[in-house]
Amino acid sequence: MIPHISSRPRRSLAALAAIGAALTFAAPAALADTAPVSPSGAPAAAFRAAAPAAQSATWAAGTRAYLVITSPGDSSAVRSAVTANGGTVFAYYDAIGVVVAHSTSTGFAATMRGVNGVQQVGATRTSDVPADAYNPALPANPSQSAAPSTEPVRADMSQIKADQAWAVTTGSASVKVGILDTGVDDQHQDIAPNFNAADSVSCAYGKPDTRAGAWRDVDQHGTHVAGTVAAAKNGKGAIGVAPGVKISSVRIAEPGSTLFFPENTICGFMWAGDHGFKVTNNSYYTDPWQFNCPNNLDQAAILEGVGRAQKYAEGKGSLQVAAAGNANYNLANKTTDTASPNDSTPVTRTITNDCLDIPAELPGVVTVAANGSGTTKASFSNFGRDIIEVSAPGENVYSTVPGGKYSSLSGTSMASPHVAGVAALLASVNPSYTPADIRAKLAVQANDIACPSDSRCTGTTANNSFFGEGQVDALKAVGSTPPPGKFFENTGDVAIGDNTTVESPIAVSGVTGNAPATLKVGVNIQHTYIGDLKVDLVAPDGSVYTLHNRSGGSTDNINQTYTVNASGEVANGTWKLRVNDNANQDTGRIDAWNLTF
Repeated sequence: MIPHISSRPRRSLAALAAIGAALTFAAPAALADTAPVSPSGAPAAAFRAAAPAAQSATWAAGTRAYLVITSPGDSSAVRSAVTANGGTVFAYYDAIGVVVAHSTSTGFAATMRGVNGVQQVGATRTSDVPADAYNPALPANPSQSAAPSTEPVRADMSQIKADQAWAVTTGSASVKVGILDTGVDDQHQDIAPNFNAADSVSCAYGKPDTRAGAWRDVDQHGTHVAGTVAAAKNGKGAIGVAPGVKISSVRIAEPGSTLFFPENTICGFMWAGDHGFKVTNNSYYTDPWQFNCPNNLDQAAILEGVGRAQKYAEGKGSLQVAAAGNANYNLANKTTDTASPNDSTPVTRTITNDCLDIPAELPGVVTVAANGSGTTKASFSNFGRDIIEVSAPGENVYSTVPGGKYSSLSGTSMASPHVAGVAALLASVNPSYTPADIRAKLAVQANDIACPSDSRCTGTTANNSFFGEGQVDALKAVGSTPPPGKFFENTGDVAIGDNTTVESPIAVSGVTGNAPATLKVGVNIQHTYIGDLKVDLVAPDGSVYTLHNRSGGSTDNINQTYTVNASGEVANGTWKLRVNDNANQDTGRIDAWNLTF
């Protein structure tokens, strides 16, 4: 059973397990302190802070945000028109011809659409801009729990062969990955070694805030995503797909609502382009519209502004990877939207395929579906012929959360950073690759997954609506065959009932002689109260090696790699993982297990 996933696609996913103190998340602190600071290293044409009068503007009830679209270049005339027509300029991006304006006038958009040189105008939200936008406070810096003493290889990493890829490379420190999300806890013991503070920022409200700590998490989502991309390989906690690359936090979620409005996304993409991010991860959709339709004046401006920013970032060498969404929705056959706008009162509306989920459906973006156990489709994952490009594990993914803690979450939000990590490995071993090169290689190297017996899955084994080109492969990305030591895995689920004994087999062949004295046994068991469990490795001749014997008390789940001296056993034959449940009430499953000889 997968954890509850909120109705909002790509967003918060229920915690299944935590290490250390119980996971508790208070409401995000309101942001206060000094005014945002413009980026010191941005090219002159890319971003301008608003004029001093706008920066010191006093918030008023009814303030709304707008994108004013003009030709790229000098926007001074349009900015003057904003001021002359009852608005203030909050930020502007001359490189793409986008002005972020605020106004309390209900007629502002209509008036500005009649101004010479203005191409489009659209409201970016159906709610007021928070007063916090004018004087944001820094997010809390959580105290850190003690680091765990183990660093198990997990089923999701084995599934995409990341654990084998690490024997070739863990990624280059010269490759920068941007986490566009709710922020990142840069103090976490598994994040800190790879965190790049110099290129981190808050883009909440639509302009860069480079104060130290402005990038921190106002939820838990971004920290979890960051860990999946590049948690350090340091012997404790979790390991990311590309644990040798650098990660930067670009917080685009606003505190309190944790919504990702268009001006925030635009700021994030512009920052990514100007700061040399080779890859960005985008596990969200741009609020408040789940789908933006070109026949709506507001949404057409959002499509244009966010699209221009993505194209700018891509032109600067940055590949965007995005989650497909968690509504089990066919993105290739859109008919209705019941979730929008999500910042006020959603209404049911009829839509067509011209309406886009952004950034996932923007040209040039890698759209990622979620796999469940093994190579199944995760029940929640959106799908769509010629929209899904690749898939990756997205169910019960174990990663970092704020305060030095860890949690297992589910969603396409969790699948997307696996792909961003593989993209970072590709960039590490191929420094000259363009975004188009990386995107193409992700598809070519993905492992095909055939459609299941489900009429919604259309296409071929090589490319279909559920999995696109298939599940990404980290080992292929680093351009190597598997490292020494043959690897065997069983990803099939085996239910563990109360007071029962179950087994999961692996047939080993092609290994000469006996098993090694350092046989690696990777175990992923999802089960509440692991003190109920005894777990054994059973050799082909029936010899039993105990891996876990009713320890751990009320702790949930076993995600660990054990080392077994099996040198007295012939390697070839059927090995079994035997799990014995010794009590009532708590049940679970063998999710996956593997052997490395």
